[in-house]
Parts: sequence; C-alpha cells; structure tokens
Amino acid sequence: MPARVQAVQDSPSFPTEVDVVVIGAGIVGTCTAYELARKGVSVALLEKGVVGGEQSSRNWGWVRQQNRDLHELSLAMYSLRRWGEFREEIGRDLGFRRTGILYCTKDEADVARWEKWGAAARLQGFESEILTASEANRRAAGGTTRWVGGVWSPTDGRAEPSLAAPAIAEAAKQHGVSLHQNCAVRGLDIAAGRVAGVWTERGLVKSSTVVCAGGAWASRFSGRYGIEIPVANIGGTALKTSPAPEVVEAGCLSGGDFVIRRCLDGSYTLAVPGHGTLDITPRGMRYAFKFYQMYRSKLGKKLKYRLTRSFWNGPDAVAGWENDQVSPFEKIRILDPAPDRELVTRAVKNLEREYPALKGIRVEHAWGGLIDTSPDLVPVISKVDTLPGYVVAAGFSGHGFAVGPGAGRLVSEIVLGETPMTDLAPYRLDRFSDGSAIRRPEMM
Repeated sequence: MPARVQAVQDSPSFPTEVDVVVIGAGIVGTCTAYELARKGVSVALLEKGVVGGEQSSRNWGWVRQQNRDLHELSLAMYSLRRWGEFREEIGRDLGFRRTGILYCTKDEADVARWEKWGAAARLQGFESEILTASEANRRAAGGTTRWVGGVWSPTDGRAEPSLAAPAIAEAAKQHGVSLHQNCAVRGLDIAAGRVAGVWTERGLVKSSTVVCAGGAWASRFSGRYGIEIPVANIGGTALKTSPAPEVVEAGCLSGGDFVIRRCLDGSYTLAVPGHGTLDITPRGMRYAFKFYQMYRSKLGKKLKYRLTRSFWNGPDAVAGWENDQVSPFEKIRILDPAPDRELVTRAVKNLEREYPALKGIRVEHAWGGLIDTSPDLVPVISKVDTLPGYVVAAGFSGHGFAVGPGAGRLVSEIVLGETPMTDLAPYRLDRFSDGSAIRRPEMM
C-alpha cells in the first residue's frame, strides 16, 4: 500500500449487537462513529481493510473552505472549526495547521469567478481575499510565472492524511466504539422491511441503524438493495517528494497546472489538479446520463477514459453475491490502483519549472486512488426512504477529507433525529431520481 497510514489496533471483542453499525473507517466513517459515541450511542465501526487505507490517506491533505460549492460551504466552515479543536479534544496531532491556501492564476476569468463566489460566500460568513497581480506575485514570490491575480484564504489549512483518520479512530475507541479491521460487511440483515443488522465475514451484528460510509464501494454495496447511488469513481494520482526548501509561505498552493502541500517532515504532497482516469464499467455506463453536465464541465474535459479489468471486478462491477459467500470487499481489501506515471512526471516538471529552487526534487513515492464523485460534486448525506434504518454518506467527490468532521456530525444528527446543523436538501439522495435538474458543477 504505497499511501502510508498510521496503524490502529482493533477492539478486543467482537460485538453481537449495537445501536449503530458504521461501514467504512475512512475519515467520514471514523468521524461519524466518534460523534455518535460522544452522544452515548453504542457503535461498531467495521472496515474491510485498514483504517484510512483508501482515499482518506490518498488525498492531497488540503483542508479548505475556499472554492467549495456554495451548498457545501457551511459544512466546510464547520469542519474547519472542528479540525482546529481536535488536537486538544482528542490529545493527538492530526497534522492540522491553519497556514492558509493560495490560488494563483494566469486567467482573468478565474479572478472574476473567484470574485463572484466570494461575494456569495460572504453572505454565509466566509471571508477570503482577492489578490491583484502584484499581491499574487508577492505571495508566490520565487516562482517564474507572472500571475494576473489570485485568491488567498488565510483561515484554511492542511492536515496529514496518514495521521488523521487513525487518530480519530483511536479517539472513537476511547468513547466506546468497537473497531474491527479486515472485517468486511457482506450485506444487510433486513426484517419487516427495515434494517435489522449486518452480515459480516465474522457473523451477524444486530443493529437498527446502519451508516454506509464506504467511499468508492458504497454504490455497489447499496445497489444490492435497489438503492441507486450514482457515482463515478475517478482515478487520481498524487505523490510525496523528498524534503525540500520551503518556497511559499502558504501551506498549500494551486498554480494552475500543479498543487502542493507542505508536509510536516519538510516534503511536499504534489499533484496535477483536475486530471484523472475514468474506467468504462457497467455501473458507470448505467449512470452516464446523470453525469452529462459534469462531463461537459472543465473537470470532465481533463479525464482519460479506458477499459480495464475493473469492468468485471471492483467497486463498479455488477455481479452479485450472497451473505454467506466471500464478497468483493474481501477479494479487494484495499483499493490500490497504480498511479498515472505520466501525471507524476508532469507534476514534477511543472513544479520545477515554476520554482527553480526545487530543481532535482525527488519522488519518494507515488500512489493512485479512487474518488467517489457525484454528478454535481456535492456529497450524498441522506436517509434512504425505501429502507428505514439505512443512512448513506458517500459521493464526496474528493472533498471528504476536509469536510469529514462536519459530515460526521451531520450523519449523527440524521441518525438520532436531531435538528441538523445545516439544510439537508442539497445532500439528499433522491435529488438524482425525483426529476430535479442536475446542476453543472461550477466549483471543485
């Protein structure tokens, strides 16, 4: 597993009955389990692989509010506050540092778009600074590009993906969560038309509520029960460099054709933004029409399409199984797609071109990941009306790491019937099936 992650120990005994089962121990699942346990709920957190082993340890480590979809902004703003509280609250360092995020551009249209977004964001209480050309070049001093402008969000930050989900999982255990890794949930136990528990490879766990936070696997798992979660699992590539000089004060910088995050050990996480791969699969073809607007967007035009073995295997396949059979989740404990070597080479080349001081920077390791992407790039955080007791938290579209703390709170409120912290309408699952127009994504 090239994306390295801190190991977490399992709980000593396996439960037979709990109030809530959470499927998936990524950042969203661990935050959900933690928030529920803090409210006195008994929780089993079940993970087919290891805590944070998939996209929660394979992302850039950006923790941002800037350039979120406006429907998602309140969730991002709350999450930033929680990121700042976690270290003292749980007694562990998640690598979170509020060092700001800087976007620079050579395109005046970007500046106009950021200005328009910023005006709407201020109505929700978020402030960022539009930068003139001179201000952008001062903040990105040392680079070779003459930027025409930028945007600076000083309250945004960064965290360490290798540390975050494991630290929150350990805190959840201290509040009584029963954590079990290498324990795939094969299916649901359903009685009288509602959830009654889950069947795992270790047996039945009874529960009246199940939260599916399975990332790229959520759609395939839910599909067994006629629950349609339209996602496109987009393959991303990122890398970690050798330790290198600090070239910009901001903890994170987007320079258009590269993005960087300064790591605690002096290295950088580096990627080419927006570019990825999309495998042609049965599930993908099933939902293709719902992604029409996304494929026409700027993101869609940066994707490469291909046909691979994932057509028959993996999270986008359609073959079924029974609860007493080995499931696809046991056959692939951890999704570990190969990185796109062309993007690795391009990312390093783009960074060295922009910052000559980094010439000769080495790639320590590179990795791939699958990003569960919704048609409008806004996640699904929702009850499922057709199956009482089943709650979905999926389709985070690459934003799950940053908004995980907010998603965890929101899911806990849905489960307990509490007043939600924000309007649930933008996150409802049935927006993709009730005839509502699917919006073309504007921000990422």
